[in-house]
Amino acid sequence: MLKYFVFCFLVLESAIALDETCVTDIGIVLEFNIYQNSCPDAESIIFSQVQNAISLDPRMAASLLRLHFHDCFVNGCDGSVLLDDTTDFVGEKTAPPNLNSLRGFEVIDAIKSELESVCPETVSCADILAIVARDSVVLSGGPSWEVPMGRRDGLTASKDAATNNIPGPNSSVSTLVAKFQNVGLSLNDMVALSGAHTMGKARCSTFSARLQGTGGGPDVNLDFIQSLQQLCSEAGSGTALAHLDLVTPATFDNQYYVNLLSGEGLLPSDQALVTDDDRTRQLVLTYAEDPLAFFEDFRNSMVKMGSLVSLTGNDGQIRRNCRTVD
Repeated sequence: MLKYFVFCFLVLESAIALDETCVTDIGIVLEFNIYQNSCPDAESIIFSQVQNAISLDPRMAASLLRLHFHDCFVNGCDGSVLLDDTTDFVGEKTAPPNLNSLRGFEVIDAIKSELESVCPETVSCADILAIVARDSVVLSGGPSWEVPMGRRDGLTASKDAATNNIPGPNSSVSTLVAKFQNVGLSLNDMVALSGAHTMGKARCSTFSARLQGTGGGPDVNLDFIQSLQQLCSEAGSGTALAHLDLVTPATFDNQYYVNLLSGEGLLPSDQALVTDDDRTRQLVLTYAEDPLAFFEDFRNSMVKMGSLVSLTGNDGQIRRNCRTVD
């Protein structure tokens, strides 16, 4: 459980106002341009590394974005998802939602290494994840936003919380809403942030319910289901990968929502947004028709999610290696 939630008051339509802050009832905890003096090249270093990683592997954009999601849903955005298991420490990487699923850790390692050589013990791993998520969206054609910074890195991790808090691919809308509300995010945030599935891939094992023709409601797209069945049967196991968005798989756009209306949501939890709840279906319709509305809501929800912090100020630490507690 987070110690407190942080809410940001932003005018995201403007790229100025960099002195705005995210505040709680105990004072200012996150702010813009926090590294302007202590590490002025931080954001350009991060952007360059992300750009290089995506040029080598376009799928990496979705993977890096997902790291930030999985970090923030477990005791806030504190970089705990990056910690390795040791003989006397259990991290979150082996939790079912993360095991053989999360990737991109080596990109974070490279970013941290370069930052440590330029400005040691200054930029937190949690802030790196937040900035990397934004840059991955931008480099894939999506919206930009100013990232509030000042997160500190956690000293602990929770495999149990990762197992229980992170929404699963077979979740119903009611389960999705409950898990988002558990961390202070709304139904609207949930639908907007689900749009991150406009990029990336998923294993056949994560959408097995779709292969049975279930999870799609009365308007199930049989051609789509048959194409998935063929892909997964040919692979002979649940490890084959399918694009979350078959139309524009490496582009951050609103095609995900268009696909849902055609019955082409890959994960049962995606298609449920259309079939399970009138409120979520209406938001899907809105985003399918208006990509700018989606972009606006997505970036606002990303700032809100990224501001779920439990460590700031002198709490926690600034790790020198994102994989280990100093």
